[in-house]
Amino acid sequence: MGWLPLLLLAVAVAVLWRRVSALERRVREFKVGRAAHFAVPAQPLREPLPATPAAPAPAPADDAVQAEDAARADEAAQAADTAADDGADDVAPRAREWLPTVARVDFEDLFGRRLPIWAGGVALAAAGFFLVRWSIDQGLLTPAVRVALAGLFGLALLGGAEAAYRWRARVADPRVAQALAGAGLATLYAAFYLAGTGYGLIGSTLAFLGLAGVTAAAIALSYRFGVPSAVLGLVGGFAAPALVGAEAPNPALLSIYLALVTAGLAHTGERQQRPWLAMAALAAGLGWGAVLLLAAPGTPDGWALGAYLVLLGAVIPALAGERAAVPPPVRAAVAGLAALQLAALVRLGGFGALEWGLYLLLGGALAWSGWRAPALRAANAVAAAVGVALLALWPDPSPAAFAAVAAAFLAIFALVPLLHLGRRDGLPLDAAQAGGAALGVGAVAVAHFGAVLPAAPHPLLAAALLALALVPSAAVLLGERVRPAPDGAEWLVAQVAAALLAIGAAAQLLPPDALAWTAAGATILAAWRAPRLGGAVGTFALLAALWALGPLGRWLEASGFALVGDALQVGDLPAPRDVPLYLLPAVAAGAGWALLAPPSRHRGALVAVTGGLAVVAAHVLFRHGFAALVGDDFVATGIMQRALWEVLLLAAAWAAWSRGWGRGARILAAAALAHFAWFALILHNPLWSAQAVGPLPVVNALLPAYGAGLAALWLLRRWLPAEPAILRWAIDAALMASLVLLALSLLRHAFAGSLLAAVPIGQGEDLLRSLLGIALAVGFLLWGARSGERSWRIGSLALMLGAVLKVFLVDAAGLAGLARIASFMALGFSLIGIGWFYTRQLRVPGRAAAT
Repeated sequence: MGWLPLLLLAVAVAVLWRRVSALERRVREFKVGRAAHFAVPAQPLREPLPATPAAPAPAPADDAVQAEDAARADEAAQAADTAADDGADDVAPRAREWLPTVARVDFEDLFGRRLPIWAGGVALAAAGFFLVRWSIDQGLLTPAVRVALAGLFGLALLGGAEAAYRWRARVADPRVAQALAGAGLATLYAAFYLAGTGYGLIGSTLAFLGLAGVTAAAIALSYRFGVPSAVLGLVGGFAAPALVGAEAPNPALLSIYLALVTAGLAHTGERQQRPWLAMAALAAGLGWGAVLLLAAPGTPDGWALGAYLVLLGAVIPALAGERAAVPPPVRAAVAGLAALQLAALVRLGGFGALEWGLYLLLGGALAWSGWRAPALRAANAVAAAVGVALLALWPDPSPAAFAAVAAAFLAIFALVPLLHLGRRDGLPLDAAQAGGAALGVGAVAVAHFGAVLPAAPHPLLAAALLALALVPSAAVLLGERVRPAPDGAEWLVAQVAAALLAIGAAAQLLPPDALAWTAAGATILAAWRAPRLGGAVGTFALLAALWALGPLGRWLEASGFALVGDALQVGDLPAPRDVPLYLLPAVAAGAGWALLAPPSRHRGALVAVTGGLAVVAAHVLFRHGFAALVGDDFVATGIMQRALWEVLLLAAAWAAWSRGWGRGARILAAAALAHFAWFALILHNPLWSAQAVGPLPVVNALLPAYGAGLAALWLLRRWLPAEPAILRWAIDAALMASLVLLALSLLRHAFAGSLLAAVPIGQGEDLLRSLLGIALAVGFLLWGARSGERSWRIGSLALMLGAVLKVFLVDAAGLAGLARIASFMALGFSLIGIGWFYTRQLRVPGRAAAT
């Protein structure tokens, strides 16, 4: 038993530590009050009075007055201590009125008057233990006499505590009674422990009942003597079962005892406004529940543990109402832990009717407490979540048993919140709980007795899911009575649950290929008739979009390889039937939501996603249709296929611009330009890639291919703003570069035929390329002069400079005789003519200034 005095001494030290902390806080308050009491204003409040003769020295009788003030101050300090110990709030204000008059609380007062009292109580308790230890060592007394003396000594200490309490006016310090009561209770705990476990004088049951009686006395005495008794009741009450140490404990009796101790301490903490006591009691009770859970299943007394957990999780925290010392979040956590332990009991007990009844009893108790105190409804929501998980873990339940448990579960966790909403005292949490419980039961029912996409219709399960969908629907409708425009995550939970259950019911009856359009139709109908229910509309639209994920993923995979140069084949794309079955429903759902629902901040993102899916669907249909009509030979049809797709994008851009959708038009035109730049100019340019352009010299695939890119640049130049100017300059540079590549490709076609990269470049063709560059430079200069665009004139000079450098550095090196002379003469006259023309343009009035 050597550890028991140490444990009690540790408890006493903890209590003393708390008291010293309170004393230090009181000293600080006193210093602040004393400084304010003796503060002098910085400036006089009125004119100084005329000088008066000095007052005579105080009479000796004033010493008596000062002594009386000191006595009154000491009495006030004691009254403040009494108020802090007993929880009496009405005494402290009267005591603080005298605190500013106290001179100081010194070291002598602290260590001479206050702390020795507690030290004396600890010493008395230790004396009782050491008295018993001495009698054992000396062999003077029999075990029975030793236990009797310990009990009498404890009772004597309690009698002394009562006498000190009754004569508190003479004792003038409540800590005397508290110290004696704590020492007496500790001695009585030791007496019963020795009688039962140490000497075997009484049975374990009597020892246990004795310790329980001491615990009850400690709880009762805490109302009279304060914290020490409560602490001893907490420690001794929950340590008693372990101290007795019976080899075959009675779970039913132990559960009843723990329930009574926990309830008593929790109620005591609430009545005395000591939250730590109630929370510590609930924590200790949950700890004992976890210990008993390891032994209760498989025994006939498992019901006792279940009942204990019900009391612990629901009844005890709810006894105090909304103004309990334990805050609602802590009570919700206690209910959640109790629900988890009960769930473990249900699982270990084989999911029997008794175990399920205990869990539903917990739910009913929590629902009752939430009805009385709305702040406690969060605990019921926690138990509902644990219950859904428990239903999911139920292995192979029979339909009848599952239906019975699910019906009782919904009656407690779903219909009760609906009643709250119907009585107009519901909370957003009630709507979320009703919807979540119905959705959870529906999902578990599908997992146990069906499939998300069954091979054959399942009418009974469909009817059950449709009936469950009525629960969150009712929560949404009743929620509008509580709040005209319900918003927030809680209301969205109910809307999402209703939508999911409705689509789940449809999935049990309709073929899978019809579900995407079902979700799209539900989206359009909900956005049209109930646009305020954004959660339901969004859920239907998301379900429609989920069906498009498969085809979209396949398209993204094929397009990703195409971006790095791997030719996109029709076989890599989704099947044509996937477009009307999966992609178009998602497009319809997004379009219906965007057009029918009220504008919101997310509308732009919705339009972007819907437009992207529409482009994907159009591209898949286009590629399959083009392959069916023209063929899928990449070399023979690649240029025309890309050009036609870019033309379709530009047509869609023009239609969008005509409808006033400027942003969409610019996005489509930019997409066409990006497609042209990356695939037609960089990856698969006929100048260096095997791409057939056709046999005719000018009327071939080069004109539509480059025409689509030039049209995209021209439209963007018109539709984009004039500022910043660098954007227009970039577009003009892209136009000139595209025209140069088109001209070079046409020249190459004259020498190489349909496959431009199949024949090497000859000397004559190379010389003509230089002359072509000069001719294009002249054309750019003429256009720049006519339109007044300086970018085109600078582009012409850059092209001319490149052509000149090519002639001097490349072409002239391979020529001789008259050919070299003719080339240089042509180059010279060209340069002179360009210079003369450019000078005339700069001399035009008003243009030089702009230049």
